[in-house]
Formats: sequence, structure tokens, C-alpha cells
Amino acid sequence: MDIWQLSDTAVDEMAALYPVDATYVGVEGHDHRWTDYSPDGIEASIDYHRDFRRRIDALEADPDPWAERAARVGRMYTDLELGHQTHEDVYRQLRTLACPLYEVREVFDVMDTESAEGREAITARLSGVADALAGVRATLGVGIDRDLLAARRQVLGAIEQCRTNAGNDSALRALVGTMREHGATESELAAADAAAAAAAAAYGDIGDWLEEAYLPGAPEADGVGRERYAAASNYFLGMEVDLEETYRWGWSEIKRIQADMEALAEQIQPGAGRREVVELLNTDPTRRASREEFVRFMQERQDVALRDLDGTHFDVPEAVKQVDTKLAPPGAFIGAYYIGPSEDFSRPGSVWFSVGENETIPVWDNVSTAYHEGFPGHHLQTGVQMSLAERTSRLQRVWIWYSGSGEGWALYSETLMRELGYFEKPEYVFGMLASEMLRACRVVVDIGMHVGLSIPEDQPFHSGEAWTFDTAVEMLTDYAGQLPDYAKGEVTRYLGWPGQAPAYKIGERVILELREEQKAQQGTAFDLKQFHADVLEAGPVGLDLLQEFVRGSGATRR
Repeated sequence: MDIWQLSDTAVDEMAALYPVDATYVGVEGHDHRWTDYSPDGIEASIDYHRDFRRRIDALEADPDPWAERAARVGRMYTDLELGHQTHEDVYRQLRTLACPLYEVREVFDVMDTESAEGREAITARLSGVADALAGVRATLGVGIDRDLLAARRQVLGAIEQCRTNAGNDSALRALVGTMREHGATESELAAADAAAAAAAAAYGDIGDWLEEAYLPGAPEADGVGRERYAAASNYFLGMEVDLEETYRWGWSEIKRIQADMEALAEQIQPGAGRREVVELLNTDPTRRASREEFVRFMQERQDVALRDLDGTHFDVPEAVKQVDTKLAPPGAFIGAYYIGPSEDFSRPGSVWFSVGENETIPVWDNVSTAYHEGFPGHHLQTGVQMSLAERTSRLQRVWIWYSGSGEGWALYSETLMRELGYFEKPEYVFGMLASEMLRACRVVVDIGMHVGLSIPEDQPFHSGEAWTFDTAVEMLTDYAGQLPDYAKGEVTRYLGWPGQAPAYKIGERVILELREEQKAQQGTAFDLKQFHADVLEAGPVGLDLLQEFVRGSGATRR
């Protein structure tokens, strides 16, 4: 067996071990099943990854440089997963997104409601929600026993989500209506309705348990401390960083972006400052769109960018030339996210905007988000990687993901689209800068709050003070132009998911520095399109390997 065969086998094995992940990446045959979220499931996962690492190490050396790449990617992935799964934090994974409690509800967003087979899988999975949540509860119960609990703020957010999922307007119950729209029979609808009611009730039960048994012991402190933070950061980046240096760099980026925004504010509304322009852009009804208009407008951004940039700045695989824009269902975390295509591309990639209950939506700060989540951000990135069957392993194409390289590319895409002139209105550029400012604020808020670093004395914003939740929310509303509710949700996210939010800006930093390095070395021979191909061809890797692979890409091509 070689690395290619082992990787193929591993994806099938992991799909069986993690059925929910299999649904997200589009590996068929597991949509009716649940991942085991219990302590037994955690131990089974650890045992699997240890065995997989042994199997990689047992492979004979392969002279093919692509095979060597694939083996190195597999080793890094396995080592980081084992470090993550054996860390005590696995027993306190409770937050407002990206945790088992959230995942159990969210996975239904990408399931097939149009075919009878798909609806049957949804009903079967709905019927198993109570068992899945029982596993979540058992693991959190071990956390209680070991005094490893999530912070009170995260628990309260999770309880609120449970109430939403248990309510009459639950997205779980809405699945039945969607099935009806797609022609489900009365018997299908009756079975799905009963299963959805049971699933909603299961969320109500675990919400009650969290409130009664878990919340009283949850600590008030939001920060996780340096040791836990450093481990989490390395997991998301695939690279160790100097936290103090990165914190200082984050503040320098805030200063640079702020000056850029102030200059642009004068163009949008002469005599107005950055704060006044944000207020204008958020409240001006002529700069807002209805929900239907918003989806149509954001879809057009994708279509035009795909048409224009294919062949000039990117070689876009045919299977990637469709991306759908959708509004997320009620209860989803406010913001936007991308869900990739299925492995065979039968399900296209999709960009989801979660905009709450608002009937009209500001446009100015969502144009850059469309490029970030869709094309040429995550959609191109994911599509290219999944199309490189001859050069990257199936494991890497389908299963592996790192926020550092993944979100770094998506944020780089926003910068690139500004360079290429795709923010045709000053307010769209301002929105892109607000997005960039948000990512820079994430660096200082996330590191500062979790590691306990004070706001620098030379800053005009709360000079020398310790971070608080309210201070962090103020920074996002003041500096990044976020609406208050969104800013509160963002800060809650950072506090519950340490190390993930700065990965965007740190990843972009690595890519931009690589671009400048390649320009300096290659001079007039530098080809931006080829640079993009090299970065995308590296695939989902830790930032250490990304730098190494891009630097060696010329030799690999030869």
C-alpha cells in the first residue's frame, strides 16, 4: 500500500467514524447516522489516529515528491489531531458554534430534501438526535466531574440556542415544510414531523440540563490562559507564533487600516469621520436591500468574478463554476459561512449569510464577505483542492482543513479583489477595510483577552487597561463598524473558540509575505497567476508546510 491508497482508505474509515463530517464533505452512505460524541467516541477517535500515524510511518519511502508531500501532510494532520483530542479541553467543548451541540443542528442545512432517499436519511437522523445529544451530555458530564467546564458566557449562549432549536420556529421543524415543498408524500411528512418533534424536544431537554446541572459550576472567567491558548493556536495554524509579537503586529495593522478608512470616509461623506460613515451606511435605506434583493445581488458578485477571473488570474475547474448564495435558517450564528461541494460535485458549494430576522440588510460590508466565502475565496480554494486528484491525496482534498491556510487565503482574496478593482464603489472598499479591521481587531482581542495582555499604553483606545467583554465589543463597533448585536456575538465566539479568530489575519500575513518574497527572488519572471496556483495547489496544510511547499513549488513542477 502507498500513501495514495492509504489516504483513500482513511477517508472511508473516517467517514464511518465521523458520519456528520462525512455529510459536510459529501462522502455518501452515512447521512442517516451520527458521530459518537460520547467519551467512548473520543477514545475511539484517539485510537484510530494513533493507528493511522503508525500506518503512515510504516510506508516505504517514495521518490515521487508529490507522494512525499502527501505523507508529510498526513503526519502533520494526525499529530495535530492527536494533540487536540488528548487535550483536556475536549471535555469542555461548549460554545455558540463549532462544537458538537451546534453541529448536531447545523448538519441538516446541507442534507438533501429533494430526493426520497435524502428525506429518508434526514428522518432517520432526526430520530437519532436524542442519542447524539446524550453523547454530548455524557462528555460534558465528564467535564463536570473533572472540573473542566466551559465559561458561563458560552453556556448561556448554548442554552439560548437549545431554546431556539426546541421552539416552534426551530430549523429542525422547518425541515418538514421544506420536504413538503419538494414533493414529499404524506407518509414521509408524518414520519419526519414526528422525528423533528422528538429532535426539538431533545434540544429542550439538554437545554434544561445545561441550565440546571452545568451552568451553576461554569466559571465566570472567559480567558483560557497562555498554555491552553498556545495549544489551540498551533492547532488552527499548523505553526507556532510569538504571541507578544503577533499582538504588537495586530495593533500596528489596526493603525494602518484606520488611517485608510478615515481617508475613504472623506470620499463617501465629506466632513464625516469613520464612525459617522459607518452609521450612514448601516442606516441609509438606499444602501440596504430586501432579503431577496440581497441574495440576488451577492449571487451576481460571484457570477461576475467567476466569469472575469477564470483564465486570467486563476484556472477554474469546470466543476467549480457554480456557487450558490443562500440565507441561513433561524438560530444560526450571525455572520456568513461557506459549505463546500460534495466530493463528486453533485452538491455545489454554497455561501450562507446569517442575517437574523432583519427584513432589509446593509450591502456595503457584505461585498467583501461574498468574495471571502465564495469566489475567489473558499469556493475556489476548496474546488481547486478537490480537483487535484493526481497531485494531492484524497485525505487532504476532502478531509483536512486548517484555519490558518484556509481563512488566510479567503482574507487574501478580499485584498486581491481590491487590487483588481472589484469594489467599484467607495463604500464597498470601506466595507472591505471594515472587514480587514475586524480581522485585525480579532488578533488583539483574542490574544489579549485569553493570554491576559493589557491594551498598550500608546493606544488611544482604553490605554493601558485590561480587556473586558464590553471593551472588546466597543472596539468592534467603533473600529470595525459592526452592529452591536453582531459585535457581541463575535466577541462571544472569540472567547469560546480561542486561537481560531486570529488565524484569518495571521494566515493572510503569511501569504502576503510569501508573495513579496517570491517577487523579490523572481523579479520580472514573477507570475501572480502561478503564485496563486502554487498556494492553492499546496492544499489544506499548516502554515509551516504552506511556506515550504510554495517555496519549493518550482522544483516540484520540474
